[in-house]
Amino acid sequence: MAHMAMARWMAFFLPLSLIVGALISQYGFGLFPCEMCMWQRWPHYSAIALALLGILLAKAHKEALANLFTGLAVLAICISGMIGGFHAGVEYGWWEGLTSCASASEQGLSAEETLQAILNTPLIRCDVTPWDLFGISLAGFNFLLSVGGAIAISMIMTRRKGTH
Repeated sequence: MAHMAMARWMAFFLPLSLIVGALISQYGFGLFPCEMCMWQRWPHYSAIALALLGILLAKAHKEALANLFTGLAVLAICISGMIGGFHAGVEYGWWEGLTSCASASEQGLSAEETLQAILNTPLIRCDVTPWDLFGISLAGFNFLLSVGGAIAISMIMTRRKGTH
């Protein structure tokens, strides 16, 4: 069952590391997310919670429930990756997106402060790649890492006892 523990921890740390990376890029480097970027974050937040439940249930010796929650975390990771793949296609111009562009705003401001915030906030377009590495956007990396990670975790979870 050591492979199941490894799968649970991977299902926890993969989305956690991707969310931390997204938040660092946003708050540390000013790469504000568009609406579709935000869509990719929600399944990762869910996956973190689901994987944590799987880890806690395994510690309580409830293996069947632990496996169920870990599997749901893997599904959430894959969903985020698929949204990332769709978003990357929009960025690369392969197809049109489903949403209009979004911009960041702050809550709890007066009407005048809200207007100034709107006027001073850059428009964050979903069809523009704000950053890439080797021609792969952040959404593209989310697709590759999340779908690849979900496949790897699934393979670990389905490995039979005694096989290497």
